[in-house]
Amino acid sequence: MRKVLITGGAGFIGSALVNRLHEEGGWDVTVLDCLSEQIHGTSPDDSYLYRSIQGKCRFIRGDVRDFDAMSKAIAGCDTVVHLAAETGTGQSMYEINRYNEVNVMGTSNLLQAISSRGEDNTVRKIVLSSSRSVYGEGKYECPNCGYVNPSSRTAERMLAGDFNLYCDVCGTKLTLVPTTEDTPAKPRSLYAFTKLAQEQMLATMCPAMGVDYTVFRFQNVYGVGQSLDNPYTGILSVFSTRMLRNEPINIFEDGLESRDFINVKDIAAGVAASLTRPESNGETINLGSGVNTSVIEIANILKASYGSSSDINITGDFRIGDIAHNKADISKARQLLGFEPSIGLQDGLNAFCKWVETETIGDNGYERSLDEMERAGMFVRKRH
Repeated sequence: MRKVLITGGAGFIGSALVNRLHEEGGWDVTVLDCLSEQIHGTSPDDSYLYRSIQGKCRFIRGDVRDFDAMSKAIAGCDTVVHLAAETGTGQSMYEINRYNEVNVMGTSNLLQAISSRGEDNTVRKIVLSSSRSVYGEGKYECPNCGYVNPSSRTAERMLAGDFNLYCDVCGTKLTLVPTTEDTPAKPRSLYAFTKLAQEQMLATMCPAMGVDYTVFRFQNVYGVGQSLDNPYTGILSVFSTRMLRNEPINIFEDGLESRDFINVKDIAAGVAASLTRPESNGETINLGSGVNTSVIEIANILKASYGSSSDINITGDFRIGDIAHNKADISKARQLLGFEPSIGLQDGLNAFCKWVETETIGDNGYERSLDEMERAGMFVRKRH
């Protein structure tokens, strides 16, 4: 059996991967996870994600920043899937040290643990979960200047109700096109910076250590098991908790901002494929659906699924650094991994909603998170 370590393996994506490899068979899985309260709540042993991997792996409760825990976890493993990270673009802008310590130093600790084993090292490949956030706005087309990755939208323009993107050179309004992996990186948050740093650390150190690597840039991952208590995990959780109470839904900007939503089971399938496909070695690969969906569309689908009476309000509020749109080019994933998203958005959201209705819904701290971002100057409320 091949031996794989999954850091963050009790998290949202990690647990889906554990279950995928368990179903495939032939894998001896070790998980290193600190069971963060922000993800697993105050009783992590009872959390849905942690319970879902019981009996399917060897579990080590530990922090990726702990050298001894990391050294113990990698012993005998031939592959490491490095998922452990602090996530959330907004939170990263005021929890700077924490994001740097976990994401950058945690990855450094992994590389140090591998290097320190010398001739006893058994790790032959690292798979890294990076993020589409490293692109910044991503790829657009200007009728005059061709393909561009534009600067972020200005607060002044968004205050005036203009949420479009314009060419930095000629000022012409831009058209969204699928973002390819060769699009220049332009991180707009500390979170994105740490993910790009992780990528570059692997690209520098892995060849020197004789270790293969694959980098995945995940798009907006959703699905059953997504944290409902963490206000930084995305709009699906935030909207769901409010809709089940029939509370109003306030949508930022003009509601037309869009994202590439990919189901967590499809993410797990793509990552699992890379573990046995040497074609993916040394490659950076987008994993998404290749389709962008607006936030207002998502809100309406969820409202119908829950039968909620929540009012949906377009507020014009905005977060500094949020991108306008996101749509991934996934042709490389298709070519190298035989990857094809198997779960359509409607089916995936229906399954997500059915699961949410079985869970206990508490206070996810969403309003508190907005207050924190506003105090840090990262969130702007329009005065209505």
